[in-house]
Amino acid sequence: MSTTNTLHVLVSGGGIAGNAVALQLLRAGIRTTVVERAAEPRPGGQAVDLRGPSREVAERMGLMPGIRRYQLDERGMAYVDSNGQEFARMPSEMFDGKGPIAEIEITRGDLNEVLLTELATVGGDLDYRYGEWIEGLDQNDTGVEVTFASGGTDRFDLVIGADGVHSATRRLAFGPEEQFATYLGGYMSFFTMPTPTGSEPGWFKMHSVPRAAVGIRPDAEPATSKAIITLRTDADPALRRDVGAQQRLIRDMLAEAGWVAPAVLSAMATTPDFYFDELARVDMPTLAAGRVTLLGDAGFCGSPMTGMGTAMAIVGAYVLAGEIASTPDDLTAALTRYEAIVTPFLAKAKELPGGGIKMMLPTSRLGSKMARAGVKLMTSRLFKPVMMRMMTDTDDYELPTY
Repeated sequence: MSTTNTLHVLVSGGGIAGNAVALQLLRAGIRTTVVERAAEPRPGGQAVDLRGPSREVAERMGLMPGIRRYQLDERGMAYVDSNGQEFARMPSEMFDGKGPIAEIEITRGDLNEVLLTELATVGGDLDYRYGEWIEGLDQNDTGVEVTFASGGTDRFDLVIGADGVHSATRRLAFGPEEQFATYLGGYMSFFTMPTPTGSEPGWFKMHSVPRAAVGIRPDAEPATSKAIITLRTDADPALRRDVGAQQRLIRDMLAEAGWVAPAVLSAMATTPDFYFDELARVDMPTLAAGRVTLLGDAGFCGSPMTGMGTAMAIVGAYVLAGEIASTPDDLTAALTRYEAIVTPFLAKAKELPGGGIKMMLPTSRLGSKMARAGVKLMTSRLFKPVMMRMMTDTDDYELPTY
């Protein structure tokens, strides 16, 4: 869809959600400004998958050729004990490419690179600013006056907050984070590390102990892997932005984990892309406040445990841009339709599989043994129909066509 209008839209956040909606807005002839707090694109990151509606959106947006170039070699998922002995195994074909390891897996950074490449070639009126973010919003019926961290101001017809689970846009337009975010009982950490000796190419392997789990996942380069750490513990606000405290907590909780935990803890000290954050769910009573609307984790985070964050981001971006382009002269109606259309998808996508962190990480050794028995059942052929229903729960969502 292409249209001629005088709209000027500000997108706060240069991640997958923000870049996807910016791309579609530009294709519709809408002037777009993107601000991203980071000084440059963030490389790497964990693997994300495309399945069901999100894959359909990627096809419609013309992203699949780029995605195929970066697609990871992931062959399945396995569970191991403290000695590295495998006790359960799920090849990707076991669930027809729709299980925990999907047919299409790509690192978050590479998917963002695909979007940025498209943005660079699509043309249109794009103003992309790194090292910039929103400090103030003042809106009325005709637009939003935005104050930026650099000290500058500008006026926009619409502001889209796609700036993550700790969204400053949401705080400014809707209220404090505490009103909308629910702590889910733990933290997750991701980072790049040298591939441990003896790793099986293409396989994502996991090991858990009471209250903690550590995993090693294939990276785009065989020489490196992605460490994944999940911790079940009480919330501690002092951990926010304190990398030293975050890493001390990880060391304490994985001290006796065995397997590759010592190598993971050693690599953690020098990794270039250490990430740590709480597991939180974001639920908004509405996605729009006047001329400010939310997208991706800023508006509907289900936490990494859902495995659906990228799907929600890309589906939401496609719908939001499509509705804005459909009635650029009536943004109120466009935002109302956006919320109504995307909410049924979000309701299913935010559901935590398998009971969440309490089922994933028991607090006792007995509980861990029971969880291991559950994993063996989950990876059995008899359990395949149940797994297929769980992993394809959003496949019946009907995408609108723009």
